[in-house]
Parts: sequence; C-alpha cells; structure tokens
Amino acid sequence: MRWAALTSGGKDSVLACQKAIDTGRDVQYLVTVRPENRESYMFHSANLDAVPVMAAIAGMEYVEISTQGKKEEELADLEEGLSALNIDGIIAGAVASVYQTERVKAIADRLDLQVFTPLWQMNTELLLREVAARMDAMIVVTAAEGLDAGFLGCHFDDALITRLKQVAARHQINIAGEGGEYESLTLNAPFFSRPMTYTTTERHSSADRHELVLGGFA
Repeated sequence: MRWAALTSGGKDSVLACQKAIDTGRDVQYLVTVRPENRESYMFHSANLDAVPVMAAIAGMEYVEISTQGKKEEELADLEEGLSALNIDGIIAGAVASVYQTERVKAIADRLDLQVFTPLWQMNTELLLREVAARMDAMIVVTAAEGLDAGFLGCHFDDALITRLKQVAARHQINIAGEGGEYESLTLNAPFFSRPMTYTTTERHSSADRHELVLGGFA
C-alpha cells in the first residue's frame, strides 16, 4: 500500500508520518497545501518552503496543492490534488480537531482511501515529550495570550514543555497548540537522512501574532 502524509512541516504531522513508517507503512509522498489566506481553517502557511527540502532528505516525493484558503472551498482543492496521486491512504497529524479530522475522513471516503491518524486524542504532554525525545522541532509562530515573541525559535525539550504548561495554567491554552496557539517546524526526525538547515531568519510581529520566517533551507 502506498501512503501520502499531509504535512505543513510541523511537529504533529511529521510525528504522524514517523509513526506510519514505524508501523511499516510505505510513505511515498509529503503533501502540502499552500493557502493564500493566512487565516485558513485547515492549513498552516508559515515556512512552507521547508517542506520540499524535507521531502528530499526523507527520500519522498513532494506534492504541493495550491488553494485560496477559503473555508470549505479549500477542501475541494485538497481532494482534487489527492485524487491525482496513486495512493491507498493518507496520514494526518490530527490530535483534537474534530473539524479537520471529519473533513479529511470525508475526502478519504469519497476517494476510497484509508486514513491513519496515530496522534488522535493522544495526551498532549505525552505527545510533546515524544516530539522532544525523537525529533528536533521548534516554535515558529505564536498567536495566543501568554505566548510572546520570546517563544519563537525555542526547540521542544523539557524546559519548553514546562514553560508551555505554566502558560496553560494561567491562560488555558492547549500546550500542543491544537487551538492555533502556536505553529512549529521540524528540522530533524528519524526518517530524515540528515537534519534540515536554514541560513536566514526574520521576525515579524503584530498585536496578536509573532512569526519567525526562515529561509535558505537545505
């Protein structure tokens, strides 16, 4: 069976892909949906230029699907893109979002594809600890009260998990970022042939969002 992993390059989708490989699934494609709308309900937009490099060092084929990022319409774009692939199933890093999971499964049903969501309903602290133990991932966007620009560039380790739990105690955030509190980027995982690197960094901040824009991925 041939599988495609939906990924923005973040920790959850990459960990889901890793767990698929751990179970012997043949992951052929890394599929990224690139939305024009930064407020997309389904898809992240930060640092997506990293994903084709990620695919190359993982020995997988990169597939990019473009969308305007309009609610519900973006799902039709995803379905059209997936329908063109010779695959039997899709992998998603959904943890708690019923909205996203239901829609991915509906697309899979229409395309007669299996769905593998190994992180679904996983304890969020255990998830972060597995990310810290198995991968090198860092925060590249913050968009919640209590998560200031000081979190940008922080790699997932015991210290960061402690900080996130402290913020959650004060502001009731989801420590895994499932409510859109932050976004992440993965630089290394067991299925990578080597770590991904970058050469440039820029910080962009507004009243409610801080973003670390990276460039020169290799």
